[in-house]
Amino acid sequence: KQWYQRRVRGMRAGNGPVVAEVETYRYYGHSMSDPGTSYRTRDEVQEVRKTKDPITLVKSMMIEGELATEAELKELDGECRKIVDDATKFARESPELDTHEMFNTIYTDMDGTRIRGSDSMTYGIHSP
Repeated sequence: KQWYQRRVRGMRAGNGPVVAEVETYRYYGHSMSDPGTSYRTRDEVQEVRKTKDPITLVKSMMIEGELATEAELKELDGECRKIVDDATKFARESPELDTHEMFNTIYTDMDGTRIRGSDSMTYGIHSP
C-alpha cells in the first residue's frame, strides 16, 4: 500500500512514470492452434482470473489504499477504451504505407544514434 501511495504521489508531482514488474498469467493459448486447454483446465484458468489477476489486484489495492475510487477507475477504464477504439479505427481507415516508410517514426530523438540491425551483428546510424 505504501509503495503505491509513494509512486502515485510522485507521478502526480511530475516524477513519473514508474515501472512495476508484475507476474502475469496467460489466459489463452500461444496461438490459434493452441487453445490452452490441453495442459490446464478451464477451472484453473477461472480460479486464476478470480484470485490472481494483476489488474484486478492492483485495482483493489488502489481502492483499499484510497488512491482512487471505484468510480474514478471505471471512468479511467472508459477513457482508455475510447483511446484504443479511436486508434484502432484510425489504423483500419488509414491507407497502407509504402514499404520504404515502414520504419519511419519508430524512434524519437535518435539522430546519429547507433541502432542494431535485424541480425544483431550489424549497426546503422538512425537518420530521419
